[in-house]
Amino acid sequence: MTARKTRILHRQIKGGESLPVATGGRGIEIVDADGKAYIDASGGAAVSCLGHGHPAVNAALKAQLEQLAYAHTSFFTTAVAERLADHLVEHAPAGLEHVYYVSGGSEAMEAALKMARQYFVEIGQPQRRNFIGRRQSYHGNTLGVLAVGGNAFRREQFAPLLFESHHISPPYAYRDRRESETAEAYGLRLAAEFEDKIIELGAETVIAFVAETVGGATQGCTTPPPGYFKRIREVCDRHGILLILDEVMCGMGRTGTLHACEQEGIAPDLMAIAKGLGAGYQPIGAALLSGKIFSAFRDGSGFFQHGHTYLGHPMACAASLAVQETIQRDNLLVSVRTQGEHLERRLRERFANHHHVGDIRGRGLFWAVEYVSDRTTKAAFDPALKLNARVKAEAMARGLACYGMPGTIDGRLGDHNMLAPPFISTSQDIDRIVERFGDAVDAAFASLPRG
Repeated sequence: MTARKTRILHRQIKGGESLPVATGGRGIEIVDADGKAYIDASGGAAVSCLGHGHPAVNAALKAQLEQLAYAHTSFFTTAVAERLADHLVEHAPAGLEHVYYVSGGSEAMEAALKMARQYFVEIGQPQRRNFIGRRQSYHGNTLGVLAVGGNAFRREQFAPLLFESHHISPPYAYRDRRESETAEAYGLRLAAEFEDKIIELGAETVIAFVAETVGGATQGCTTPPPGYFKRIREVCDRHGILLILDEVMCGMGRTGTLHACEQEGIAPDLMAIAKGLGAGYQPIGAALLSGKIFSAFRDGSGFFQHGHTYLGHPMACAASLAVQETIQRDNLLVSVRTQGEHLERRLRERFANHHHVGDIRGRGLFWAVEYVSDRTTKAAFDPALKLNARVKAEAMARGLACYGMPGTIDGRLGDHNMLAPPFISTSQDIDRIVERFGDAVDAAFASLPRG
């Protein structure tokens, strides 16, 4: 397509004027102004779990629009917001009993941080001020969660504005697990590092541990070792520290259970959800909080000192309720697990002998492929080559949208691409996705300069 003048500050200023113009979408595809169809193989950023134009969600939005589009939560609640909260709590991990609505993942995590701090103020422990996160984590772009996050590239230029936080090693078995170490021992070593950090800071000063249950886009679908989160939960409980799980990207069915932490056998004190909550039909996120945190607010100051204009937006809640009811009614979590196994199998078959695919990892319909210049040494490519972006561009040329990220290893080195297809994908859809993605990877490597 030809370049056009744009008044939008796009994510990439150079190139924003040549982005395809999306004009329609149906099922797993988005169509541009030239009539070209793209398989939305990453759901945007793991958002569009029901694909596009789902009739149940469209009908719910139309019905809600006829009733009420907006009411400010300092004056009113709405029936649809209450129904969605009931649904979310009914299916939440044990102990999570209340919902705080926001407009997206960053806001959900920001609210969770503030809830955690206010909780300790309410119960008479105001000296608690420290958050412990993980290196190469990503929890959003607002300043609070940027501070707790561990992505060096995103933090660098804003560092003078960020409050001090502390970071430990993330699960990254491909590069960090020792050859002599079992998966379980690796998880215990990581958890021991967490407890060492608590002792270093002083347990009485620590508010919470903040972690993505399954790593998101920054590190590419890294999964926790067996037993890791159970030990983390034990350490938190022993020292009176809250556990905040970020399931903005990996939650709401993406890994095969509604909440990723179900597969770890634990429940957090606070959990952030978004993306798959509303499937992109409306902007929405939420923080789920435990009964003890709610009780501390209720029996203390009587409020949570925080707020946004569009909390509990009726249209967003209507869309989300329809999304969640559809996932439940159509048994889509079973499909995520079944098609996830198929996606893993096809990826491993396609790249089994590829000289530059170092690792394939993920769960459910949430998978990443990490590239290396040498499979033996696991050396990364020169970041200047922008390998992940080359793959993304080649995929788009072939009618496939896949997510690409640089800085996989440390915020500077490493490349990966991510696939997060809609839950409605069939086996035939998965086959087409892997075929186009594989061709895009081959073309990207063929385009690299020689010598």
